[in-house]
Amino acid sequence: PRSTLFPYTTLFRSESPVLYGLHPNAEIGFLVRASEALFVTILQLSGGGGGGGGSGGGVRAVMNDLTERLPPDFIMLLLMETAEPHIDGAHAPFVVCSLQECTRMNTLLREMRRTLVDLDKGLKGQLNMTQPMEDMIAAFTISEWPGRNPFSKCTWEKNAWPSMKTLGPQFNDLLRRVEQLTGWTADAVTPMSTWISGLFNPMAFLVAVQQVMARSTKQALDNTTCETHMTTFLDPTQITGDYPVNGMYVHGLFMEGARWTTPEEGADEVYTEGHTPCRGFLMDSILKELLPPLPVMYVKAVVVLPHWIADGVGYLRKDPAIFECPVYINQKRGGTYVFLATMTNKDLISKWVMTATAVMMQTDS
Repeated sequence: PRSTLFPYTTLFRSESPVLYGLHPNAEIGFLVRASEALFVTILQLSGGGGGGGGSGGGVRAVMNDLTERLPPDFIMLLLMETAEPHIDGAHAPFVVCSLQECTRMNTLLREMRRTLVDLDKGLKGQLNMTQPMEDMIAAFTISEWPGRNPFSKCTWEKNAWPSMKTLGPQFNDLLRRVEQLTGWTADAVTPMSTWISGLFNPMAFLVAVQQVMARSTKQALDNTTCETHMTTFLDPTQITGDYPVNGMYVHGLFMEGARWTTPEEGADEVYTEGHTPCRGFLMDSILKELLPPLPVMYVKAVVVLPHWIADGVGYLRKDPAIFECPVYINQKRGGTYVFLATMTNKDLISKWVMTATAVMMQTDS
């Protein structure tokens, strides 16, 4: 028996995330991602036939559905005409940010429309099938966003935002982004709360927050940064009153490795930042709740204090009551890093470092 040959092996506990300081949810998340990666690999190896194969009908159905639902391009001349009266106002940086987002969205929409039209002609025999068309057929067959495969010649992924979602959810994500930009640019007035996860360049929006504060207070932009507070608003529709002081509300964020207090748990933790009611602090995750949503976040521009330490990821406050939580665009983390969110903390900072606590702007599904 193994215990006889290796008697000391019975003294060691079986491996678990808790032994490494992680939450049990970490193992669940790992197993889910491993299973998804396995099935994606199986699909990639078994699917992706050419246009003349048996999958042609399914590819045509996907192609026609996307073509019918693809929104029209933004008419930039009209948008700039609408934005002109606001370009010298207090929220001018946000107006510029919205126009930049529309420009990038137009680039993606035009590329999607062009390639879908070319694929339609290719399937009808009006054009020769090219490698990008074959790659798009392969992606449609396995419900993958075209261009995500690093060997693909299709350009959708290059012009889109970082995402790990499949074709259907990411296209629905695109429709929501267009809807937000349409409402934002209709009168060039910044939304009371911005779905920051729906921006191509969320960092530009955060810089706009700093620019508005720097202009109003006559501060140097290099001497400002952002801090965050979790409001009592669970949904942007609950927001009342005016814009927050020296900042903006953002929503659509999730937390991995920890969670935020519920209204009942944080009832005694309410405080006012400017005229915005805020509450709560970091807590341990609930088992099997991998990505709990966060309340509406108040992003506030502040002046950098002398004792803060400038680092490559932002300013570190070295305050045990604040956990500087990294914010990423998606669960891939790495190069999708955006900024540091300041989260109220009542435990050791090392606890949240060990659990790899971070904020995600979008989920993978």
